[in-house]
Amino acid sequence: MTGKRHGLSIGVERHGAYSLLVLRAVGHLTHADYEQIAPVIEGALSGVKEPRLRALVEATEFEGWEPRALWDDFRLGLRHGAVFDRIAIWGDKRWQEVAAKIGSWFISGEARFFESRDEALRWLAE
Repeated sequence: MTGKRHGLSIGVERHGAYSLLVLRAVGHLTHADYEQIAPVIEGALSGVKEPRLRALVEATEFEGWEPRALWDDFRLGLRHGAVFDRIAIWGDKRWQEVAAKIGSWFISGEARFFESRDEALRWLAE
């Protein structure tokens, strides 16, 4: 295999009274990445009846999006932003912190950036 590794992975975990959606972004995301993962995300979110879902976005290996992939991400956020209570973005780049602030405009809950995974999980558990 050649080329740089990139893509999204998803997991759903239950933590007490809330569900935790774990998204891991790696590399530079493409439209093809979203074509593969969007149906999985749609399926995972289709059964959510109230805005009680919490998410951890693991972005320490995330480098950004191609333009069409950024649009795919934006559309997913608009379509499903109402189901999120909290989104913690765990990363290590300044632009990811800015993205968390912008992302909070499009969800019914709150989005925050963390440089520590443990701090992100503590906030999600509050």
